[in-house]
Amino acid sequence: MTELSTTRRRLLGALGAAGLGGLAGCTGIGALSNDSDVPTATPRSPPSGPADTAATVRAAPAQAASGLSPDTWIYSGGLPGPELRVPEGDVFEVELANDLPRETTVHWHGVPVANPMDGVPGVTQQPVGSGESFTYRFRAEPAGTYFFHSHVGLQLDRGLLAPLIVEEADPHVEYDREYTVVLDDYLDRAPQPLYEGTDSDGRGPGMGGGPGMGGGPGMGGMMGDRRPPYAALLANGRPPADPQRLDVREGQRVRFRFINASSATYFRVRLGGHPMTVTHSDGRPVDPVGVDSFRFGAGERYDVVVDATNPGTWELLATALNGSEPPARALLSYDGDTSAPVAPSVPRRELSYSDLVARTPIDGLDGSPDRTFDLTLSAGQSGWLIDGQAYPDADPLRIREGEHVRVTMRNRSPVVHPMHLHGHFFRVGNAVKDTVVVPGHMGTVTFDFLADNPGNWLFHCHNLYHLESGMARLFQYVE
Repeated sequence: MTELSTTRRRLLGALGAAGLGGLAGCTGIGALSNDSDVPTATPRSPPSGPADTAATVRAAPAQAASGLSPDTWIYSGGLPGPELRVPEGDVFEVELANDLPRETTVHWHGVPVANPMDGVPGVTQQPVGSGESFTYRFRAEPAGTYFFHSHVGLQLDRGLLAPLIVEEADPHVEYDREYTVVLDDYLDRAPQPLYEGTDSDGRGPGMGGGPGMGGGPGMGGMMGDRRPPYAALLANGRPPADPQRLDVREGQRVRFRFINASSATYFRVRLGGHPMTVTHSDGRPVDPVGVDSFRFGAGERYDVVVDATNPGTWELLATALNGSEPPARALLSYDGDTSAPVAPSVPRRELSYSDLVARTPIDGLDGSPDRTFDLTLSAGQSGWLIDGQAYPDADPLRIREGEHVRVTMRNRSPVVHPMHLHGHFFRVGNAVKDTVVVPGHMGTVTFDFLADNPGNWLFHCHNLYHLESGMARLFQYVE
């Protein structure tokens, strides 16, 4: 049963978990010491005082009556879990109740929370044991489309994911109706590591497990990639044969919040009979841009608006660009229409990052960077690597508070890597994002961020199976 509370209540106890651990090493400009006992900067504390909005999220195995595999684990009875909504600026308190047989955590993907609330086991908190609970507390800002998921092992691919919407006080686009569309790749069995070096729950490097590695990623090392045998691609938990109907009325302006909550799928999204206007990227507002389709990697989000001016029933399709499963599917249906759904036509205009212009740029990124990192993404016999190193046996990327940091990534593998930085937004081109896809075959992406949130922050590929085999680093604030 869904267990959500939106009552306003006072904080029941002090929260917080000290940032854990530090690693040696240094990359980039600036003479930071390589000593392992370099003092780290103190993370800021979560907000104090009474909570404005509260919720409870219960992590538990799916029940037989749900129709899901007994190996599926879900939040508060649903796949995806029930959407959490909170007004921008509220102090938000969420109790995680762990009814799983294993430890778990929650990561608030895209929200720049205080470091102790970030949900990475062994980095920002101790994992929450079976039968235990933990209360996360953060200020819900900025407004935008986010999601939350487990950051332990391969638990994301068991189904522990749900949308989080921080509502704007003053939206920069007008709309009459709104839908959240969560895209996922559904595995009907317990996830297994695709590469050697992890146990059956995927508790491998970067996931709260041991550092063991072995074998090369993919089929033939650098020449291939692998995905689990997914049973279906889902849109809001529904398989393609049983799509959700998204009802609209002629003349309405409809806002869609698209979330790629998958573990390993790179989607292309298309809508029959209607152009889309992209209004937000990773929750942040952009100048509106009209497109027929967009691609996004695991962890990315796009908001679009659609003018309902073409009555009928139209297919909304999300196709796996790195898989062969039937596309995830929903139906845009004008009230009362009973006609057969019409598929999208071949897109003429697909979104690119160069189309995105942020409405609210990041302050403090003028001029030359204070620190730069040139990173190579690759595959090797020891796993998926950043600069030839597999996390956690990898040097931290050390920075100081207040610095303008520039990161350039060069992809020497043939597959895309959706790279996600915890705790910060970054500037890529003219956009503001927290996750960016680095194309394969020597694709290069550069992003800049302001070091304004002290702590140890995970930076990693959001393809879950690349992460668990080592494609991660820590950005470590030092004094």
